[in-house]
Amino acid sequence: MPLRTSFDERPEINLTSLLDVVFLMVLFFMVSTTFAQWENRIDLKVPTVREGGAMTAPPARRVVNVTRDGTILLDRQEVTLDQLVGRLKKAREEYPGLGVVVRGDASGAFQHVAEALNACKQAGIEELGITVQIARGASTRAR
Repeated sequence: MPLRTSFDERPEINLTSLLDVVFLMVLFFMVSTTFAQWENRIDLKVPTVREGGAMTAPPARRVVNVTRDGTILLDRQEVTLDQLVGRLKKAREEYPGLGVVVRGDASGAFQHVAEALNACKQAGIEELGITVQIARGASTRAR
């Protein structure tokens, strides 16, 4: 097995292309800044329009959780029935087609869920749903 007697050259990092890219970026930002300044100097009165509502899409649905003891949570924040009505009214003003899903604890009294549903109705929510879990192996026919 022959031994190596000569040493290879040390590898070098060629920075030429990196410097070219940096130079082009500096030129781009200098030119674009100049254009922005020219545009601001134009004497132009922009037309006004009345507010047409929110520009963003409405949230998918708000979630109201009703715990076993009757505690109401709107999007994981504890609220009273009056606060629930107020917050849903405010959200509905911003997004008229807002939907709400009510989730009640199975071992809690249905009265608490009914009160939450009534609060949603008072807030003017039209798209209202209740979530349930389908039991495995349950019959689909009523007896």
